Amino acid sequence: MKKAKKFTAVFLTAVLAASLAACSGGSGSTSGSASSGGSGSAASADGAHLNFACYNYSNSMDPITNVNSSWCFLRYGVGECLFRFDENVVVEEALCDSYETEDYITWVLHIRDGVQFSNGNEVTASGVKASLERVYEAEANGTGNSTPSQYVTFSSIEADDAAGTVTLVCDSQTVNLPGILAYPWYGIVDTSVIDTEVIGTGPYCVSSIAENSTVELVKNEYYWDGEVPYDSITIYLTEDSTTKAMALKSGDVDLVENITTASDLEELEADSNYYVSTTAGVRLGNSYFNFNGVLANDALRQAILYAIDDTTMCEVTVGGMYTAGCSVLPSSLFYGYDQLTDTFAYDPDRAVQVLDDAGIVDTDGDGCRELDGENINLNYIAYSSRNLDEFAQAVAITLESIGIGCTVTVQDYDTALANQSAGSFDLITSNAIVVPTGDPTGFLGNFYSGNSSTYGYYSNEEYDALYEQLLTTTDSDEQLQLIIDMQQILIDDAATLVHGYYNSTFASRADAVSGADITPMDYYWITTEICPAE
Repeated sequence: MKKAKKFTAVFLTAVLAASLAACSGGSGSTSGSASSGGSGSAASADGAHLNFACYNYSNSMDPITNVNSSWCFLRYGVGECLFRFDENVVVEEALCDSYETEDYITWVLHIRDGVQFSNGNEVTASGVKASLERVYEAEANGTGNSTPSQYVTFSSIEADDAAGTVTLVCDSQTVNLPGILAYPWYGIVDTSVIDTEVIGTGPYCVSSIAENSTVELVKNEYYWDGEVPYDSITIYLTEDSTTKAMALKSGDVDLVENITTASDLEELEADSNYYVSTTAGVRLGNSYFNFNGVLANDALRQAILYAIDDTTMCEVTVGGMYTAGCSVLPSSLFYGYDQLTDTFAYDPDRAVQVLDDAGIVDTDGDGCRELDGENINLNYIAYSSRNLDEFAQAVAITLESIGIGCTVTVQDYDTALANQSAGSFDLITSNAIVVPTGDPTGFLGNFYSGNSSTYGYYSNEEYDALYEQLLTTTDSDEQLQLIIDMQQILIDDAATLVHGYYNSTFASRADAVSGADITPMDYYWITTEICPAE
């Protein structure tokens, strides 16, 4: 059996040694679809400046590229959606300032007056229409990996610039359209310049990008929603958690996201020189199974679940960064977790028995069990964010102990996502917000057969029927029961390997930064709430 691990880290000392482009209002040299919208402002060299270190989730900020590129568009303060979530995960107006609907099918959205893109172009109803249509066209013609149709599809999108309205006609009753339109896929871009730049309406705009290294931001002087506190920001794309912690302690950076090394986080929390903000977990750490490969075998998936001690992995392997659980929806949310049954709770002896009873045995004594005459060697893809690579390695070691081969490959997120979209995996790690649109309907759609090709081709007719019913149900009690029933089906089907539920963190230098609180919906990192300490 073969195990492999590729460590990828951008060490901050090397980053700091690299020459950084001067912050300017020009549209800066950028790479590929990560191009910026920087023609809105110029930053003074001696103005307020923030140094921020975060994991490199994508080299793109174009919402059509993939899910993480759309998140970067919002997270870096470059783009915004028509709606957004507050700190209590309640949807509120943003670029749309009012709306109306009578049947949850036809929605009339008024676009806020006076909003400009960071290049000074006006945000019009026609511009919003073009931006929304673009993300759907990219999905349809294969030029992007984002899948907005997973959440909603429209029979028509019409703009009235004189009235300042966009009329959306959904293909079916869509109760939570504002929450859906707050998802980063629907970030509004200036399509008139999209061939060369990705320009949004956020408080900051991009002046330059050094791929896999730094992103330089400057103040958007056209910003519509209050004062922008920093003249310029440098984002250091830093893959290693300890490197981020060291940079914070040395003063090289002022703010970091998600310190995932338990000892580093404990040290920062105990030191009054640092402020650590932690939010209750609405993120699921799991690994998807590919049902188009060897893991279509029910017994093999069931044995894997029986074999994995998630409690030890969450509390020891990753130092308490996660809370163990059995369902795709975290126990911290009010979706009936205490009513669920863990069908395949940890039982290593039962794991071996299930494999033996299914005839998945080692016939030649080489230590590997065989299925259909072939040694089992699972292709397990992971990325290093939020301890996912540690989970994958622990799973691989455990599976080896019961005769299941597993090769772990740690990739950058864009590469991993491309392999996931292509179905080139047996298992692949994931860490995702399960209430991406303010409720779990969208996330549960990952397992709907109409959407599940990106997530491993899971299919269950009963689950599909319940999901379709959930999309149109308006009664809250009925919604809750459907969600509980759907969770139990996924558990009983061994549909995915659940590790646990993650808590997100920000850590900042108390004497340099104020307002650095991370929210449960961590689409928003660099906001106008974060400002220089007084």
